[in-house]
Amino acid sequence: MKKLLLALSLVVCQLAAAQTAPVKKWGQLQVVGTQLCDQQGKPIVLRGISLGWHNLWPRFYNKKAVKTLKNDWHANVIRAAMGIMIEDNYLENPEYAMQCMTPVIESAIKNDVYVIIDWHSHKLMTAEAVKFFGQMAKKYGKYPHVIYELYNEPVEDSWDDLKVYAQTVIQEIRKYDPDNIILMGCPHWDQDVHLVAESPLTGVTNVMYTLHYYASTHKDYLRDRMREAAKKIPIFVSESGVTEASGDGEINEAETQKWVDLMEELKISWVFWSVSDKNESCSMLLPRATPGGPWPDDVIKRSGRIVKGLLTKYNAE
Repeated sequence: MKKLLLALSLVVCQLAAAQTAPVKKWGQLQVVGTQLCDQQGKPIVLRGISLGWHNLWPRFYNKKAVKTLKNDWHANVIRAAMGIMIEDNYLENPEYAMQCMTPVIESAIKNDVYVIIDWHSHKLMTAEAVKFFGQMAKKYGKYPHVIYELYNEPVEDSWDDLKVYAQTVIQEIRKYDPDNIILMGCPHWDQDVHLVAESPLTGVTNVMYTLHYYASTHKDYLRDRMREAAKKIPIFVSESGVTEASGDGEINEAETQKWVDLMEELKISWVFWSVSDKNESCSMLLPRATPGGPWPDDVIKRSGRIVKGLLTKYNAE
């Protein structure tokens, strides 16, 4: 009986470890058709959270915060949003940017969760992006944990111009990293996925296209657009919010759940914005929250409680 109980205990421990170690469980991700899959080709859904701009909320860019988001919030992917705009951004201060990004990336690897290296810009900067992503691929391309996000929310760029940009940056990444997942932004704040679905990139592998939504602003019309586009291209929701598109205003839980229901139905991965302490609705923490957590409920704002609840519900199943 003791041997049987010990054996059962070991099985339970192994299952628990697999649930809390997503990279160990799923390994090298790949795109099969329009679906994100694990190393065995089985469809999976990543569910996680994004840190705010590194140059606005650098205090949350630390190893302990990553551990808290994985163990306490149950995120299996964490997005590090490296600011390319606003003051003290990567282009102005690259050394400081990497002082923020490096502990997040390396802590994600150590804690066995996936990490998105996000070029957080609204403007096209090809040469700078090529150089940066080449460096990241050289350094981290051997780790299956890493996902590259080439362009957060293009605003004015046409899809034709974005295709040229994407091909150029992807070519540089693939010199050093042949297989990790790459995310590419779509025109008009990552909403015009229908344009991308009509003319996707060719000659590339393991590339997905990002869609962003904010639940109080983007409703049935954008969900319908995503559903149709997902029949043709692999989609990854790398940023979303429970608020209005401004990041502030009304929090809409009902619309948020509609989005989550659809993403789960289509097996589309999702990430919520953001771990920050700004005085706005989508910011998830109060200013008195510690940099690394764990964060008690009294310092987690309403949006944070909603997102933590969703991550706990869906990633604990």
